[in-house]
Amino acid sequence: MLILLSLSVLGMAGLTLVTAALYPERLTPGLYPLLLLLGVLSGCGAATFSVGISQVSYWFPKAQQGSALGTYAGVGNLAPGTFTLVLPFALGALGLAGSYLVWLLLLVVGTAAYFFVGRNSPYFQLLGQGQLPTTARQIAQQAGQDMFPVGSTTDSLLRSARVWKTWALVGIYFVTQGGFLALTTWLPTYWKTFFAASLTTAGLLAALFSILTSLIRIAGGRLSDRIGGENTSILALAVLLAGAVLMTFSHTWGLSVMAEILLGLGMGVGNAAVFKLVSQAVPEAVGGASGWVGGLGAFGGFVFPPVLGLIVRLQGETGYATGFAIFIGLAIAAMGLTYGLRKHLA
Repeated sequence: MLILLSLSVLGMAGLTLVTAALYPERLTPGLYPLLLLLGVLSGCGAATFSVGISQVSYWFPKAQQGSALGTYAGVGNLAPGTFTLVLPFALGALGLAGSYLVWLLLLVVGTAAYFFVGRNSPYFQLLGQGQLPTTARQIAQQAGQDMFPVGSTTDSLLRSARVWKTWALVGIYFVTQGGFLALTTWLPTYWKTFFAASLTTAGLLAALFSILTSLIRIAGGRLSDRIGGENTSILALAVLLAGAVLMTFSHTWGLSVMAEILLGLGMGVGNAAVFKLVSQAVPEAVGGASGWVGGLGAFGGFVFPPVLGLIVRLQGETGYATGFAIFIGLAIAAMGLTYGLRKHLA
């Protein structure tokens, strides 16, 4: 976590310096490789999500996984919606370099806070104190920890990769979290172009989707603890499917807003259900499975926007609506994966 956060601080510091010194007049195409490198370093901070999932998992018993992970991920995912709301005002008041500087300072404060406050679960603390793994496990069990890693990081990744349930969860998360990330960036264009909404209105509607999806994830985690991750996932995907159908065929403002809300509810609750299922499906390699699910699942956020853009290019303006049909097919496929998991986890 600290390595990733430090790399992110380094990248943001570089971007802040470059924009302060060169933007916009002296920012030439030849500097693109430098900007790309700094962007990659800044993006390392996003990888802390997978690290945090496994860290939180080891702190809590299986019966509380849904609530714990739903709260962690739900509050953490508020950032896209928050920045969608705040960034236009920050750019207007502080400029690009000033906005990056504020972002950098927040990142430094967060990294420092984690350094002083962040702690591993008892098992890892005992290992750090020199205890043998067997002894550390026994003491940690007495302290209430009931999940433990098997082998090294590489072992965890390889072990989880050999379990088909890991890839089923990757597929489901690809639809829910990938869809969430994609629509956070796509919806402003959808509202502005398809309904001729103002930039402010389009941004507010996109922020509504992002913040709703993040907050409902907390409730989704608690629901997963009560009725099970599989049942919660099926319910969430059904809501997502309804939203996708409505969005595909809607050409009216009110129906599309309702459809956006349904999509947000389905994706948010679905995201929470997935990580409730990780500890059930791959208890022997939670960290590795979380890495595969969080990393590859979120990759959908980069895949969907170009596909949606291609549909608009092929169909014209109507493609902004019909493009959502891809989420109809994906929701149905994800429901099939969830049914498969429920059969083998029962």
